[in-house]
Amino acid sequence: QVQLVESGGGLVPAGGSLRLSCAASARTFSIYTMGWFRQAPGKEREFVAAISWSDSRTYYADSVKGRFTISRDNVKNTVYLQMNSLKPEDTAVYYCAAKRSTIDFGLGRTYGYWGQGTQVTVSS
Repeated sequence: QVQLVESGGGLVPAGGSLRLSCAASARTFSIYTMGWFRQAPGKEREFVAAISWSDSRTYYADSVKGRFTISRDNVKNTVYLQMNSLKPEDTAVYYCAAKRSTIDFGLGRTYGYWGQGTQVTVSS
């Protein structure tokens, strides 16, 4: 069983930065692929970024490439999402997710564990 707790959301002006954190309870955190997803009001959940446990490769949605960076600290059992050059369209609830497999990083339905989410609001 894995419990995930996100933090770091908030209100930020366009062009600003935020760093989201996701703390995991799993003793074997290092062997979980970690992902970030987001859901804006009235929209479907969408993939943002993921980091593989096996080789630490990172994957990003086209909409955030070059602006967001995912990273993990296997000692602290935490995954981070550094978000720079934020835009109003980045406004959403951001969710952390975990799974064991190292394929289909962008498919939310393949992740078995989810956090409660943290709100990110970017003002124009």
